[in-house]
Amino acid sequence: MKPTGFREQFTAIEDACALAHSIVDTVREPILVLDKELRVIAASRSFYSAFKVSPEDTQGKLLYALGDGQWDIPKLRVLLEKIIPEHGVMEDYEVEHEFPRLGHRTMRLNARQVFYKEGAAPTILLGMEDITARSILEHEKDELLRQKDMLLEELQHRVANSLQIIASIILLKAKTVDSEETRRHLQDAHQRVMSVAAVQQHLHASAAGGNIDVGPYLSKLCEAIAHSMIADNRPVTIKVAGEGGNATSRQAESLGLIVTELVMNALKHAFPDDKIEGRVIVAYDMAGTDWKLSVADDGVGKPDGVFAQPKTGLGTGIVKALAQQLGATVETLANPDGTTVSITHATFAAKGSQAKPSQAKPSQAKPSQAA
Repeated sequence: MKPTGFREQFTAIEDACALAHSIVDTVREPILVLDKELRVIAASRSFYSAFKVSPEDTQGKLLYALGDGQWDIPKLRVLLEKIIPEHGVMEDYEVEHEFPRLGHRTMRLNARQVFYKEGAAPTILLGMEDITARSILEHEKDELLRQKDMLLEELQHRVANSLQIIASIILLKAKTVDSEETRRHLQDAHQRVMSVAAVQQHLHASAAGGNIDVGPYLSKLCEAIAHSMIADNRPVTIKVAGEGGNATSRQAESLGLIVTELVMNALKHAFPDDKIEGRVIVAYDMAGTDWKLSVADDGVGKPDGVFAQPKTGLGTGIVKALAQQLGATVETLANPDGTTVSITHATFAAKGSQAKPSQAKPSQAKPSQAA
């Protein structure tokens, strides 16, 4: 059986008009049907209810004369007299206006010009949605986000100042103790606090756009480490290599702390002779959502599985804990040519070669500032 269409179903004009009027009345948003002179042919029940007007005061009236001129809005005139005749349709056009019985309202308007085959004059369907409450909520949300950013900025500033104060106190204390071992531990603590401060500083500077570009972030971080730990007369360089990629702010923070710990460890233990040339290479590569971070040196090397201070193991614990938070594993490879520590996320597959000091393409040279 052939499906019945509108033409077959509604052969009488009266029936088609009844259907059209029922459709208009069924829609929840206020709707007006206007003729080419912008007089109201029909209005939905929701229009009468929303704007507190009666059919007697609406039908056959000019739109701009409705409700003592409450629809005589400059932006609406532009819509109906210029945009619709030129384009035939308009979507999501927002108008703010003070309505006498409703107060200030933000309306989202949609309009469409309808043409008829039998020669009838075209009409305009004008739909309107009151989005006042939604707009208020959006403005409140934007203001809350602005206040949050201000508070976060203040918090980061205070955290940075607090870390600097703590580091200064530790360093002053290290200068007053008699025990060489205690002094060394305090100096290590000072360097770790300074490393956390450096991570926070560079992370904050890089986080304005959302995700962090890991390559430049690690380059700035390694530059700060070199400034604080490598003297001018020490021939050791730190370089950043790899294809790079993006990370969330939280991931970047953990990556920065891992890199800081491993680079500090390499500078302290891989090059016992301050006059021997050496380099530390930090590489970060991504494959889809997986990634691999490695810190390699061409120093004296260490037994497999050892990459922290042999007595306390604090560095080992820090790196492994951070790697676990990132869902990554830690692997240490040591030989007479140096040590490489790899932090590998998920099923990352190395692309042909590991990041070795002799193969990596450096992008960051050691700064010349003394420690």
